[in-house]
Amino acid sequence: MSRAAAAPTSSAGRRATTAGALVAATAVFLVTVPLFRHFFDIGVYYGTVDAWTHHGGRIYDYVRPGTHYGFTYPPFAAVVMAPMALVSWPGAVAIGLALSALASCLLLYWWLDHVIRRQGWRPWFAYTVIGCLFALLEPVNDTFSFGQVNLVLVVLVQADARLLATGRGRYAGVATGLAAAVKLTPALFIGYLLVTGRRRQAAVAAGTAAAATLLAAAVDPGASRTFWTGALFDTGRVGRLSYVSNQSLQGVLARLAPGSDTHTAWLLCAAAVLAVWIRRARAAVAAGDDPAGFALTGLAACLVSPVTWVHHLVWALPALAVLLDGGLRRRARGPLALCAVLYVLLCSSLVWLWHDGSTGPLAFVGSNAFVWITLGLLVALPARAPAPTGQRAGSGGGEGPTGGPLSPDDPSR
Repeated sequence: MSRAAAAPTSSAGRRATTAGALVAATAVFLVTVPLFRHFFDIGVYYGTVDAWTHHGGRIYDYVRPGTHYGFTYPPFAAVVMAPMALVSWPGAVAIGLALSALASCLLLYWWLDHVIRRQGWRPWFAYTVIGCLFALLEPVNDTFSFGQVNLVLVVLVQADARLLATGRGRYAGVATGLAAAVKLTPALFIGYLLVTGRRRQAAVAAGTAAAATLLAAAVDPGASRTFWTGALFDTGRVGRLSYVSNQSLQGVLARLAPGSDTHTAWLLCAAAVLAVWIRRARAAVAAGDDPAGFALTGLAACLVSPVTWVHHLVWALPALAVLLDGGLRRRARGPLALCAVLYVLLCSSLVWLWHDGSTGPLAFVGSNAFVWITLGLLVALPARAPAPTGQRAGSGGGEGPTGGPLSPDDPSR
């Protein structure tokens, strides 16, 4: 065999060996280092729908044995999850993990496929490396470990982002509405469609959410009455606001002034964040960068939600994809270095160093580290220029992290 023929073979072998070693190292890390959450949240979902469908229980009366935690989502979420009652507990866990894995694959493809093509990386190797890096993020491995629905809901919202970014915005809105009916955090994306001038899509999303909510009310009127008149406002159902895992503005205030009424201060802070979000989201759309606009909305949702557990921060991850894409496109070391630092911090479980409620300046900064990251990205995430007219996705121009060209003449506007 000639040297010319042997070189590619040798290179392919090194890549295969590197990929195998990385997968093995990632698996060992995930099994041994992060806390295993024992699929706690999927246990709440499973217990709730089992009690509701098989034993005549009420959705918001169920409490997981040995805890004081019960179902906290809108009634439509219970309707969607009701088929879980038809399978065993291991089956429910397997389905939940499979859905999160599929969602992860879709998100990485939508966010980064155009980057991989533009950079000329070998897709199989790039996706192996990226998949391992993605799995190491604390919000991601917590979502799997808890059995949470976060990644599936992000897929729904990002499906609409993809439609808008690829000029098919006339079909957008339904997925966002369904996500908002399952969990309240994605409802801000309906606001995004509205404040950026997509009134039709906002109406479709709001109408879808309303229809899903009415369907749930028809299925179980009592549960709907309980949720919308009481359970919705009882943040104590999901845990202490001051708990270090709550990386929202409300969590910061609760840790800053334990035992005090911080509701008014939270409203003022949330209003300020929303004002920044509206200005920046409109600027992103004006620049032809809908993926950045959706990323900014995910950041704002994390900040203004009364409770944003660490695993909810998957809503902040589109911003990292935008930052990475912009840095690689401009070959700018600053954004790439910043992206690397933020990635390491989001893998680090840093905030848990202060899980015992420590006080003082260092504890205040460290215990709220993910809030500062989210807030910084909301303020400073760059919007990227659109691709030149007629340029195709993947040709090296200004495509967004959903893989399509960003056109300022998108008819969906």
